[in-house]
Amino acid sequence: MRWAVPAAAIAVIAGAIGAGPVIAAVQGDPVLPERTAEQLLASAAQAGRAGLKPMSGTVMQTASLGLPGLPEVPGMGGSSPIALLSGSHELKVWYGGADKVRFALPGRMSETDLITNGDQIWLWQSDENKATRVKAGSGEQGGEAARAHEALPTATTPQQLARQLLQRVGADTVVSVSNTEKVADRAAYQLAFAPKDTSSLVKEVKLALDGETLVPLRVQVYARSAAEPAFEVGFTSVTFSPPAAENFTFTPPAGAKVEETSIAEILKERGPEQGENLEDAEKLRGEISTVGDGWTTVAVIPVSEQDLAGQGSGQGSGQGEAFAGAGVGAIGDALLKSAKPISGTWGSGKVIQTKLVSALLTDDGRLLVGAVTPEKLSEAAGRK
Repeated sequence: MRWAVPAAAIAVIAGAIGAGPVIAAVQGDPVLPERTAEQLLASAAQAGRAGLKPMSGTVMQTASLGLPGLPEVPGMGGSSPIALLSGSHELKVWYGGADKVRFALPGRMSETDLITNGDQIWLWQSDENKATRVKAGSGEQGGEAARAHEALPTATTPQQLARQLLQRVGADTVVSVSNTEKVADRAAYQLAFAPKDTSSLVKEVKLALDGETLVPLRVQVYARSAAEPAFEVGFTSVTFSPPAAENFTFTPPAGAKVEETSIAEILKERGPEQGENLEDAEKLRGEISTVGDGWTTVAVIPVSEQDLAGQGSGQGSGQGEAFAGAGVGAIGDALLKSAKPISGTWGSGKVIQTKLVSALLTDDGRLLVGAVTPEKLSEAAGRK
């Protein structure tokens, strides 16, 4: 599940070991035992292979990407993926094992909970006073639980973001480590990853690892244009001990509407034709290509301006329908209004830049996106 704190997330750190990064000197007064970046990454990978131990905590996600004002998407609520692109959002996590997981996403005067306890899966939505028991037939439990994240607003844990970011670490990265950090009142090591290529909009990414368990506690992404993190997700409190059993039990409150359904049925309720649009989105994903590598990777998507606004047919590929069903049409339309004209040897189009991401929509039907400058996007657009 997307909200889980998977043991495998730590193991991905091992991918950074053999990539050949430049190691800067250890800084700060020693609090934890001094370790080089290689030693720290290797130990974290070993801890990941041993498996995640029971834990609980509160995660805070804060985004300040410099996006223009975005419209609300009907039916997605204030904790939707769109809402999570700005402001601060809290996520509570209880992890008692692979079959005992609970997530709570508080909203304004509301809360959404996903509780997994063995073969029992409950979705509680306080704003609707509705409790939904998710059915799982024989042999289907694992698949249903794995898709449960699609029925809930998207949220991110430090472990998940660490896994994604560390995939970028290579010889084009300068890595430094300090042993004087404190996160969620726990001593932590902090790895800082800085791209060498100045065409990347990322100045550096800081990853804090718990000094005892080496679990990722916080990820901060800094843009070159700002002193404060443009994006941050981290624990504000965490306890590495088994959560109480009652955290994984759920009884619908008196007067609550109780339903029994499946994940597929929940997805259809969240938006018209969403199930079909998920298939469209998967097809669109298969058509995405990339230019460059590492920090300056640019994704190239076959999309027209009409598709981005959720109005086009995507030249038979379903892009317009996929964007519209995901609520991206209204978002794309708002972003296009703030875009600036641009041209090059490749033709002409529109470009928009935020603190961390730039996007170029060409008149010949391509959308180029990356954590790079508009100039880098223009260069990528010329490499057909």
